[in-house]
Amino acid sequence: MVMYNRRSPVKYPSLPRKKEIRDGWEVVLEYRDQGTGPFLIDLSHIPKWDVQDARLSNVESWGELIPVLPGGCTVQNGTLVSRMNPTQAVIWHLLQADPVMPQYPAFTDVTDACALMAVLAKDVFAIMEKVTPLDLSTPSKKPPFLLQGPVLRVRCQIVLLDRKGEYMAVLIACSRGFGQSMTEALLDAAKEWDLRPGGETVFRDWLKEE
Repeated sequence: MVMYNRRSPVKYPSLPRKKEIRDGWEVVLEYRDQGTGPFLIDLSHIPKWDVQDARLSNVESWGELIPVLPGGCTVQNGTLVSRMNPTQAVIWHLLQADPVMPQYPAFTDVTDACALMAVLAKDVFAIMEKVTPLDLSTPSKKPPFLLQGPVLRVRCQIVLLDRKGEYMAVLIACSRGFGQSMTEALLDAAKEWDLRPGGETVFRDWLKEE
């Protein structure tokens, strides 16, 4: 049982309409003025694991889900697994609130160390072109895939997810200390699209779409 408050590195100017306490985090489910999108959604609270091992394919319980090549991603039951390099992968539990991490030296819980946000938009490529030189629309890669590089000059992990309906999602992870400045800069850079804060429910509903 978590007996302390965990604070998101991201704070939005909007007022919450619905929220809940989950594993010590105050999670905003819906904002009063979030509208119908596009959205910038704080997912910093979701469980995030770093996995490092010389032979990732043999890692306990998770080896089969780790992509063979760096940049590869798999999504299964709301869990995203991304291969960063020959010896490192990251696991983001996008839907499962309290997963049990294997008691194995390869795993490190980095949930509190990282800011994670999702841009959910129709014009997601145009928005990202304003904040990163990385080419997310390259025809040589099929979503989901991972890119590593700068967003607003901050080193980030960026995952492009498949389009569902009218919307596509980009997940952006960075060191916790950059979370607030990244949020403010993203909202400002995409104000011509009326990008605004969205609650977690928007992302979870989108992720569950068939």
